[in-house]
Amino acid sequence: MKKLYSLLIGLGLYTAAQAQTIAPFKEGDRIAFVGNSITDGGHYHSYIWLYYMTHFPGRRITCYNVGIGGDAIGNIATRFDDDVFGKKPNVLTLTWGMNDTGYFEWYRKDALQFIDTRLATSYKTYEALADKLKKRTDIRKILILGSPYDETTKFSGKNIYPGKADAFSKVIDYQMASAKKNNWGYVDFYHPMDAINKREQAKDSTFSLTPNDRIHPDNNGHLVMAYLFLKTQGLSNGVVADVAINAANKTVGKQVNSKVSNLAGSAKSISFSYLANSLPYPIDTIPRGWGNNKKQSEGLKVVPFTHDFNREMLAVSNLAAGNYDLLIDGEKMGSWSAADLANGINLAEISTTPQYQQAIQIRELNEERWEIERRLRNYMWMEYDFLKDKGMLYKDNNAAMDSVKVHSVKNIFVNGNKDNYSRARYKSVRTAWQKEMDVLINEIYTINKPKTHKVEIVASK
Repeated sequence: MKKLYSLLIGLGLYTAAQAQTIAPFKEGDRIAFVGNSITDGGHYHSYIWLYYMTHFPGRRITCYNVGIGGDAIGNIATRFDDDVFGKKPNVLTLTWGMNDTGYFEWYRKDALQFIDTRLATSYKTYEALADKLKKRTDIRKILILGSPYDETTKFSGKNIYPGKADAFSKVIDYQMASAKKNNWGYVDFYHPMDAINKREQAKDSTFSLTPNDRIHPDNNGHLVMAYLFLKTQGLSNGVVADVAINAANKTVGKQVNSKVSNLAGSAKSISFSYLANSLPYPIDTIPRGWGNNKKQSEGLKVVPFTHDFNREMLAVSNLAAGNYDLLIDGEKMGSWSAADLANGINLAEISTTPQYQQAIQIRELNEERWEIERRLRNYMWMEYDFLKDKGMLYKDNNAAMDSVKVHSVKNIFVNGNKDNYSRARYKSVRTAWQKEMDVLINEIYTINKPKTHKVEIVASK
């Protein structure tokens, strides 16, 4: 409880920033998450979708990663008609600014003037894009105030660009003002994540939600981002289930987002059928994604995700004093005292329950989908960040492949994407990848429906 209280107090550092809300996604929504490498190679949108897959199993939505690594707002604007509108979204989120605010340019003697001039161009480009978006009344617009550049962490001396953090903060202010002016929704990653960094750095100077390069959040940081997004959608405190049973008189006092039936037993043993309307959120304990070292689960240390989004509560009062085993579908989940059971236990924290095991399968299918989508995003990087400037956008012919090979010798980014492009340039391959994703998504929405389970609470032997 002290740890949870500490997290909640810490979150008070930025409650004002989270005061606004945006509507939750509804059945059939097609959401395009548009951005740079933090979107392209990151997990926050996948984590958000996983929450909807498990918590709202009957509310099918589709989320698209529409990020490209290295993009400033000018690059994003250039590809909007094809890459974003081509996905026919009715909701889109837009984040930008990390690349607009420069890197090594901060070591120039005229750095401030140079960046100010660049940002003036970025703002002009953004306003033209905003005018285009205003005409699309069929699309709900949400600006994401991006995750911060961490200039204060002491984890290493690399990637320190004096002045970048202040410049990015000004971009964030500009974006927030734009969202308010246009009456668009916005989600603030910047201020809450900056507050977390500073709070944790007061205890450990090497802490960072962007621990590899000060720029890109690791998996724990992406859980924080998903947490902030879902919280801004007003979805906190939406329990997986909340069940309270009185063992003495065999009555159900509470069954929130769930149904209890066939209740039987006594003060020493009780059983019932249990059907929740949601599945628990299956927190990942494996580092995912190239270059990432942190686990999604490490994000639980800095935000109360479990408290706000992953409570599957079971309380049984008036059991005779003693210890009890909890069995679900005949399998033992653990042992608790009568007092613990009366206070309530969170089944979502038990990864061996059949409902959690069901959710893990959804998570793994979603991760497989994410991996395939990354191949398509790497293809789009090659098209827009390399081939377009050479007049070879979507040519995908032998000349384009030859150009990739030649430049891969000196360009590490082209070299890193060369193998993927050698396959992705064939439309039949890209079509097959999309079909694979469609199969995975269909399977997810087939197997994500909660099932009825038999719950038994019996005195421990």
